[in-house]
Amino acid sequence: MDKFSFLGNADVSQIDDQYQQFLKNPESVPESWRKFFEGFDFARTNFETPTSTKASAVPENFQKEFSVVNLINGYRNRGHLFTKTNPVRERRQYSPTLDIENFSLSSTDLETVFQAGTLIGIGPAKLKDIVSHLEQTYCASIGAEYKYIRVPEIVDWLEQKMESRKNSADFKIEKKRRILGKLNEAVAFENFLHTKFVGQKRFSLEGCETLIPALDAVIEKGGEQGIKEFVIGMAHRGRLNVLANILGKTYEEIFGEFEGVEYDEMEFAGDVKYHLGFSSDVETTAGKKIHISVAPNPSHLETVDPIVQGVVRSKIDNTPGGNEDQIAPILIHGDAAIAAQGVVYEVIQMSLLKGFRTGGTIHLVTNNQIGFTTNYIDGRSSTYCTDVAKVTLSPVFHVNADDVEALVYTIELAMEFRQKFHRDVFIDILGYRKYGHNEGDEPRFTQPLLYKAIAEHPNAREVYNQNYSLQEKSR
Repeated sequence: MDKFSFLGNADVSQIDDQYQQFLKNPESVPESWRKFFEGFDFARTNFETPTSTKASAVPENFQKEFSVVNLINGYRNRGHLFTKTNPVRERRQYSPTLDIENFSLSSTDLETVFQAGTLIGIGPAKLKDIVSHLEQTYCASIGAEYKYIRVPEIVDWLEQKMESRKNSADFKIEKKRRILGKLNEAVAFENFLHTKFVGQKRFSLEGCETLIPALDAVIEKGGEQGIKEFVIGMAHRGRLNVLANILGKTYEEIFGEFEGVEYDEMEFAGDVKYHLGFSSDVETTAGKKIHISVAPNPSHLETVDPIVQGVVRSKIDNTPGGNEDQIAPILIHGDAAIAAQGVVYEVIQMSLLKGFRTGGTIHLVTNNQIGFTTNYIDGRSSTYCTDVAKVTLSPVFHVNADDVEALVYTIELAMEFRQKFHRDVFIDILGYRKYGHNEGDEPRFTQPLLYKAIAEHPNAREVYNQNYSLQEKSR
């Protein structure tokens, strides 16, 4: 109960009588009233003008402190709408913008120091520095949706984590080399298949190759956080790349499946290689042994989601104490499928129930910005394909697929979140699909402008090499 709730039971005349008694003898009124009137007199003393008997208007600089607080909250709430997360085209325009003029501030305030800077961990700071900090944190390569979460502890934890590092990676050279190495593997694998098996379906990962270093980061950070096993559910796109460069399935096996050698005597369809499951043990750079399995998926995209959850839950139930810290599910979605298929909602809706929970799923979305041939604005009503995450008040991070370091940083933050709060977390990897749906169709017939931009766009490895070279030159 509010400590001043007693005020609601008193009328103005009674309050005035109490105040008059207080002026004559402060000890003659109850302590609660005495404290109230002391605060009232303090406010009058500090905000009255010498010629006025009433409290004057709040000083301008004091008002502007609140304007800066509103600006900070504006970035926290809506910054994700103004990010640089789309690698191949301009984002949709939203209004009102986060321009300081929309918060009763102006360019003349940019050099003014505001105490509100303490809210984002930089102490009293000039407005221009506060804006710069907020822009880097909420409007660069990472967009964060989290303010709808109703647990203050979670909101505060996320804000502290993001704002203390400005949502920016600061990796050592060894980690940069590993990231580049995984990117090399992903790009080289796709290039070889495109050259060797011309005209064959492979559901290429090109345009979202950063999924490979992202999954590598999930395993590395997960091992550091105590996870011993991951179960992955995914559809076709990128599956072969994941099997080769994350689980270590040999190129000989994969290429043999393309040649059809392994299945000559078996009655399987020609695209069986995209449905197969696989499991292996991998070792992290820290020497942690992690068991990883990819569940078989007979197409229909998201059908595998509840299977993965069931597998993980059964493993948890057979772990001493039912420990959710040691095993985690990873679901890799397409942008069109996660938005359109009802089984996604059903799985997410059950994720926190006692009988079905698995301790938090890592949801990775390979966002191609197109479903088969349909543009995203014609394929869903929601702003984002990941808006289903709001059902369970799960945080969502939208990341530019060209910024591999931002993606790895986000993955590490997501893994910390999962292990601490045991809730789902979504990473929307905003990339593109270089070729058609299955390399056999021609996307330029239905999306000519988008695919003109894609044809001229360098792959993620080239972008990373270029950015790293520019960073080295600037030092």
